Amino acid sequence: MPEKFQKAIQHIDAENSNDARKEIHNQKEYPKELLYSYRMTDKLLAYFPNASNELQIAARAQHINRWEIPRESYPVGKRGYLKWREALKKMHANITSNILNEVGYGTDFINRVTFLINKKLIKKDDESQVLEDVVCLVFLEYYFEAFSKKHDDEKLIDIIKKTWEKMSKNGQEAALKLQYSSKSLELIKRAIS
Repeated sequence: MPEKFQKAIQHIDAENSNDARKEIHNQKEYPKELLYSYRMTDKLLAYFPNASNELQIAARAQHINRWEIPRESYPVGKRGYLKWREALKKMHANITSNILNEVGYGTDFINRVTFLINKKLIKKDDESQVLEDVVCLVFLEYYFEAFSKKHDDEKLIDIIKKTWEKMSKNGQEAALKLQYSSKSLELIKRAIS
């Protein structure tokens, strides 16, 4: 790995290590967004082993410092949610751009990572689609079960349908190979039938 790449990953991890929210995984406590970034990297490399350095950095920085803009700081409802998501993408891209500039990456590299973090042209740009697939796979594998306990079946089916639409055919096939509880698997089957 190029030294700049390693430094960029170290800086991203250092930022995400500042997350005061904790999550337990395999009997070890992690800052929540640091664990998320590890999961993103692991899933990306398992799903798409030839990922470019730009794509790997975009995946690692997907939620960088996410806690700085809490969901509650935007209105309830779809409009508020979408505005919150846009603000997050902009923040993630800005923080990552600054890190990449600091470690010596050039404008073209930085612009590509920013493009990917902002999820531009998801269905038209192969790497944007891979990143979206990985985001969906990480959600389904690690976060869907807890998420499902907070919502009724109809809401969950709607969310699964929306998640499914964002994924490529390869992403959907990978999602069907994940391990789910019988309840979650039933909801997924209902959503995609």
